[in-house]
Amino acid sequence: MTGNAPDMTLHVLSTGVMETDLTWLLLKGGRTIRDRHHKDDPVVWGDCPTHAVLIEHPEGRVLWDTGVPRDWEQRWAPTGFHDFFPVKEPVDGPGYLDSSLASLELRPEDIDILVLSHLHFDHAANARDFDNGRTRIVVNDKELEGASTIEGYSAGAHIVSDYRGLPFETVSGDVEILPGISVIETPGHTWGTMSLKVDLPEEGTKIFTSDAVYLSDSWGPPAVGAAIVWDNLRWLESVEKLRGIAERTGAEVIFGHDGEQAKQLRYAPDGVYR
Repeated sequence: MTGNAPDMTLHVLSTGVMETDLTWLLLKGGRTIRDRHHKDDPVVWGDCPTHAVLIEHPEGRVLWDTGVPRDWEQRWAPTGFHDFFPVKEPVDGPGYLDSSLASLELRPEDIDILVLSHLHFDHAANARDFDNGRTRIVVNDKELEGASTIEGYSAGAHIVSDYRGLPFETVSGDVEILPGISVIETPGHTWGTMSLKVDLPEEGTKIFTSDAVYLSDSWGPPAVGAAIVWDNLRWLESVEKLRGIAERTGAEVIFGHDGEQAKQLRYAPDGVYR
């Protein structure tokens, strides 16, 4: 129980499950990254789920991240990542952000604030759906500064067309978005990756790490690095920062792409955290 927490509820939204060689997410055991054409030879791939978080707050609806796009194959093909992170859901089926919102009878224009943990293709891909003149779109200032320097179609997992020209509001450092909802600056994965801290009135504090920590196996201690990291030292500092916050608050920590942990989460529309 968190004292003085506002009356709010939280839904975890399914936003697409990628498959991948988990060496991308955990540098452990000397494995070699393989694409989908070699996923059974010899490394067996695993699920790499994505999620968004919807918070029903007295002062408005807050959405955290947007998951993968339905046109992932075409959009990601110029980057080559379509072969390393193919999405399991049929492109015309459920399990993407739009269908998860619809299961709660919501549309993008019903969201008051969209907060993007960072601007990678599996987190910000659907951000343009919220460019509606009503939804505030929030990102870390260092993330936007770094992503804005990219020339051409993409660099790494940043695809310029996902975010360029959107009416962003920027934040810096650790910031309270609404009472009981805060972002934590956790760089390392990218220039300005952020994590989300929510102080629920009944179930206490939840920390959603996004890609500051991919997996429970990454968390440690000691923390174990990954292949997709902009700055390893800052990444490690961010993991320890989150660990300190979790220990002080007794928070439950939800990792960015943990397939085993995902099986235990309560997904919308039926699942809810209070």
